[in-house]
Amino acid sequence: MTRRTDALVVFLGPSLPAEEARKLAPCTVLPPARQGDVWRALGSRPRAIALVDGVFEAQPSVWHHEILAALEAGVAVFGGASMGALRAAELAPHGMVGVGRIFAWYRDGVVVDDSEVALLHADAEHGWRPLTVPLVNVRHVAELARAAKVLGRDAAHALVQEAEALFYQERTWPRLLERVRPSWPESTRAAWDAWFPKGNEDLKRLDAIACIQAAAEWVASGAPPLMGARQSPSSLVRRRRLVDDVTRVRAGTVSSGRVLDALREAPDAVELAEAGLRRALLAGQARTLGLSVTAAEVAEEEAAWWDAQGIPPGRREAHLAACGLDAIGLRKLCEELALERLVLANASRLLPDGPSWDEALAAEARLRGHWARAARDVAREDSEEPTGDVGSE
Repeated sequence: MTRRTDALVVFLGPSLPAEEARKLAPCTVLPPARQGDVWRALGSRPRAIALVDGVFEAQPSVWHHEILAALEAGVAVFGGASMGALRAAELAPHGMVGVGRIFAWYRDGVVVDDSEVALLHADAEHGWRPLTVPLVNVRHVAELARAAKVLGRDAAHALVQEAEALFYQERTWPRLLERVRPSWPESTRAAWDAWFPKGNEDLKRLDAIACIQAAAEWVASGAPPLMGARQSPSSLVRRRRLVDDVTRVRAGTVSSGRVLDALREAPDAVELAEAGLRRALLAGQARTLGLSVTAAEVAEEEAAWWDAQGIPPGRREAHLAACGLDAIGLRKLCEELALERLVLANASRLLPDGPSWDEALAAEARLRGHWARAARDVAREDSEEPTGDVGSE
């Protein structure tokens, strides 16, 4: 059976060439993840994400919030080898699956510094080719050399120590060996020269392969999505996602930030924003007061929303995507609608001597001019009613 390639999204760079990843499994390979990329990837509705490489320093790194959002949406997230190993060690308690030895080192505290996996690499045009050696690879090779009895404990320790002392952008095997070899006896240098060409292993590459294979096997298994815990991101994160995300349209995707720019220029922008603010404030006040709504009440709001949209069931997923929503996002909005309704129904109890339903109706009708119109209608009806006098002929 041919699987769609967008069921598995792989963020990959220097740890493994993209063509090798595609040989491992049907997948969509994207460049090393930066902030917002996982949010944007969710727009293609993948079943799993394999996070291997990610940017840092010059560009914002992939946020934990993005991965938590993916897990909440039922997308399985696997991490290993590099940035993926770091994030998996941090988010394993939340459901992210760590794969490989580097992940285990971070998870168990064998290594703690993010720079252990850092390396200098070429750009996308040159296939993200590694230019320096990450410290985790040096640790791995030192262990292999010890196991092969090429290096003793002290020589292996010296190798790792010299690697730690080198800035990651300057850490190459020739430079490292130039610094450490003088401390080794001649017999060790000879043994190393004979062993290294075949004994050297790229641990990040091995872990990247394992990570992609684990994610691909999970997708192929057809296992049902594991829904992560519901998230309540801060307003900073929500605003960031609002502009970083993409919205799916028939022609592909557009920047959600650009959609928002267009909405800001629309004539009804203020009315829409104020309506959204009122609902959000009321829902927030309800939560502060400990009020909650049932799943049935949320479902009722959702059903009413779909009725109002007039969208047949077969087109609902596409309609949600065009609205910049998914099922989780719609459910959260419908919960706000249900909370808003709950607060309004209990308005007289939520404020000291609070307004009645009739008072609220009158106040809004007066503000919008509906009161004056209704008054004129009532006066007209009164004038048309028969007087009811008897025997006046």
